[in-house]
Amino acid sequence: MTLQQKQAQLESALRAAGRLLIAYSGGVDSAFLAWSAHRVLGDHMLAVLADSPSLARTHLRDALDFAAEQHIPVEVIATAEMDRPDYVRNDGQRCFHCKDELFAAMENVRAQRGFDAIAYGVNLDDQGDFRPGQQAARQHRVLTPLLHAQLTKQDIRELARAAGLRVWEKPASACLSSRIEYGRPVTREALAMVEQGEDALRRLGFRQFRVRHHGEIARIEIAREEMVRAFTPEMAAEFTRVFKALGFKFVTLDLEGFRSGSMNSLLPAEVLVRHAG
Repeated sequence: MTLQQKQAQLESALRAAGRLLIAYSGGVDSAFLAWSAHRVLGDHMLAVLADSPSLARTHLRDALDFAAEQHIPVEVIATAEMDRPDYVRNDGQRCFHCKDELFAAMENVRAQRGFDAIAYGVNLDDQGDFRPGQQAARQHRVLTPLLHAQLTKQDIRELARAAGLRVWEKPASACLSSRIEYGRPVTREALAMVEQGEDALRRLGFRQFRVRHHGEIARIEIAREEMVRAFTPEMAAEFTRVFKALGFKFVTLDLEGFRSGSMNSLLPAEVLVRHAG
């Protein structure tokens, strides 16, 4: 299918959904889906933004700013995944418990407000990755309009760019909990260390990065095209100052650079195989 045909298929799926709630995070996928739903459904849609300690404040503000710019109706709800022991335990199924909490909370909103369905922004490329949250979406019967239209991440970026949406080139960004190594409990303190570290990298002018929390060790991933700035004695000293002040004892720069989902490489093979099956 051409890109225009995919967009038409997306709009057809949205029209068929009726009154629709969109799980909204402000990332390019959910932002494009919310924008498309508002364009097709008008006031018969509502973007729902889940707020919790795992959502960085800078991402919350940017998501709300984008919705305001595009006149997309949005409501912030509190989710309580941190109250779930299965989530805090932080094993390979953490994302399932997070999405299960999200969609349960959204289902309450749907029932109370008289909406017909819930949708979220999973795309075609996501099918090849380790994403336990998709199982929760299936159990809650959440619609997947971008996937239905066979849209890839690059397709979505191209359509968003053509529509003049500033999020079209926004770097991918998962929740703060994804920065904590599997098996290490998710705590508010650990999330704050990661968030403050990433805020510091942003102030230093880096654009695409992650701070990975390995207990006493901070592992910094920076996009390869930006790493030349990181490899200076001055920047090394600044990294050390910032991250030791946050409570890390050791500060490392990952020589492989930024890669989305790098924590998944640490999961036992049987976990990944079980998911694939």
